[in-house]
Amino acid sequence: MDKFDTLIVNGRLVDGSGSPWCYGDLAIRGDRIAAIAAPGSLDRSNAATVIDAAGMVVCPGFIDIQSHSILPLMMDGRCLSKITQGVTTEIMGEAWTPAPVRGRNTDPMAHAIFPFPLEEWRPRVKTWTRFRDWLEAMITAGVSPNIGSFLGGGTLRSVGKGMAMGKATADELDLMRAVMAEAMEDGAFGVSYALIYPPDAYVDTDELVEICKVVSAYGGVYITHLRSEAEQLVEAMEEAIDIGRRANVAVEVYHLKAAGKPSWHLMEPAIAAIDAARAAGVDITADMYPYAASGTG
Repeated sequence: MDKFDTLIVNGRLVDGSGSPWCYGDLAIRGDRIAAIAAPGSLDRSNAATVIDAAGMVVCPGFIDIQSHSILPLMMDGRCLSKITQGVTTEIMGEAWTPAPVRGRNTDPMAHAIFPFPLEEWRPRVKTWTRFRDWLEAMITAGVSPNIGSFLGGGTLRSVGKGMAMGKATADELDLMRAVMAEAMEDGAFGVSYALIYPPDAYVDTDELVEICKVVSAYGGVYITHLRSEAEQLVEAMEEAIDIGRRANVAVEVYHLKAAGKPSWHLMEPAIAAIDAARAAGVDITADMYPYAASGTG
């Protein structure tokens, strides 16, 4: 009989398909599930390790689709605070990534959204001239979760125009298009802008459309932290839909909300705009926090 590396018994199995949970045993060989069976039907003597999961849930690892674990992974690749909550895949890149370092983006840590306490990384970061360089550096250093990323839109803007306000010139836009294409070749899932934070906030709709046309050519996704999540929520949603339509790109709206009580009534028309756009053929979706709170910093 085949041997298993690990046998998890007595757990409540949730397979992620939407089906009701059920009791069962699950066997693992290498990095693959080798068998799922009724409780007690798999021979414990065939497993090197047996884990009793009575009272616990056995399920696929959770995917954090808006992870801010770039710097925590540099501090400690185990990322225990996430792993112990069941998060096994980190999808990063909202607005900012530490690479590529090129063009006017000569010191990506100088304008990072979050503080950067690990000075020993700074010289290495400056050598990451391609998008893939930072992900490869993380893997080389050792990380527990699976990792992937979008190209940070603020990083891309910094490559072309630094922290300057104003419309990108033709040459600046050409550079950003080329860097976007290179990032997609390097494995980026698309591009992500947070349009309330500089330098993303300086990017106009036409520039976003041009960048997203490149993303679309590779089958990628445009992720947006909307330009407004309060009084101008509906207008911001219409901009996101317009970008999706004009660039023929899939759109994901991060943390959809109507912030502040005076804006609560705008959630209904914002959702209606999404529904109407989808009915018209625009590939747009949105996600929300599972709690009634928000914050920025």
